[in-house]
Amino acid sequence: MTKLPVQVAHVKVPPIKCQGIKTKLVPFIFGNLKWDGTGRRRWIEPFLGSGVVALNLAPERALLADSNRHIIELYRAIQCGEINVNPDTVREFLVCEGKKLAIGGADYYYEVRERFNDTGSPLDFLFLNRSCFNGVMRFNRHGRFNVPFGHKPQRFAQAYITKIVNQVNWAAKQMRGKDWEFRVAKWDEVLSEAGSNDFVYLDPPYIGRHTDYYNSWDQPEAERLAAAAKELTCGFALSMWLQNKYRENDHIEEFWSGLDVRVRSHFYHVGSRESFRNEMKEALIIKPGFSASSEEKQEPEQPVSDKRLSFTPPLFPTS
Repeated sequence: MTKLPVQVAHVKVPPIKCQGIKTKLVPFIFGNLKWDGTGRRRWIEPFLGSGVVALNLAPERALLADSNRHIIELYRAIQCGEINVNPDTVREFLVCEGKKLAIGGADYYYEVRERFNDTGSPLDFLFLNRSCFNGVMRFNRHGRFNVPFGHKPQRFAQAYITKIVNQVNWAAKQMRGKDWEFRVAKWDEVLSEAGSNDFVYLDPPYIGRHTDYYNSWDQPEAERLAAAAKELTCGFALSMWLQNKYRENDHIEEFWSGLDVRVRSHFYHVGSRESFRNEMKEALIIKPGFSASSEEKQEPEQPVSDKRLSFTPPLFPTS
């Protein structure tokens, strides 16, 4: 795909999981943005995370960054063929490690976790991501993966391994022949390189939730991002939670006003606690001029709020 909006018939799942993954929101995102990605234009993501948005879009040119070096190193390994299917590196590794996990259980999981924290192996990262507790991706302040065992020693059955291998193969296919740069970088460095014809998709950590994803993400940093995004000469869109059954996100009203917003209800199924896996209203906040009109929108029908972020009338319309 090189132009948005576009309707997505089937969203593919990337090889790694993380909390806040946008798999179920890809059709909503692609159906509500307007951008021509042909020519020398780049798709830019300073918060790559799982990579689900970029991988499903598959633009010709992209700058894909994250402060978590392990995410970037995994995708670089897939891109350059270090992790590939010829020979079947991923399958052989997961079969071998899965057998050891079935025998050793938690003890073996923690052995691999310690090994990964010492070496940073992309294959160990993939293994831990699929055997840890609830698919959470979490690191302590020293950058060490600290998610506990997921209590499933028989996790790596043949069908599950095949599923992961297929996801890695698909990611490699989406990258092939594309001008994509994967970079370990802070978001402000990445934004400073955005050109006027590029498009920036922002999916920062949620303030107050999983802030130990890799580096801290607090209110001052979120405020800096909002100010920097509004200075961009190119189009941009931000994904951020808007409301759940417990509270509303006041940060949006205070720091992202004056922009277009589309709202979609959905559920997160990855998280350390069940309270993090309830219904959520997700906002797609878009720079004016880059949101698809009612006639242009390409997404499955669901009640969606379309408005400018002025917050008068009420923030959360019920119809």
